[in-house]
Amino acid sequence: MSYCPECEAEIDQEFEEVGDLVSCPECGVDLEVISLDPVEFDLAPIADEDDEDEFELDDKDDDEEEDWEEGDDDAEEDEDKENGY
Repeated sequence: MSYCPECEAEIDQEFEEVGDLVSCPECGVDLEVISLDPVEFDLAPIADEDDEDEFELDDKDDDEEEDWEEGDDDAEEDEDKENGY
């Protein structure tokens, strides 16, 4: 018999290898098998690191776009001053 590390619910299921994933029947958290004899669980990894890196790159692109737009506004202001506006 094994237990969910999150809610202590009993999980009566057989597993073939370390790394198998299962959802707790009580709290629904995703678990990863970390030991087979005895069966023990840990919380499953939440997200792939590559997905997080892609998100961070998107944030950087937004910052660069904002900088370009700000620079573009400054050029328009200079042009307005030259034309007497």
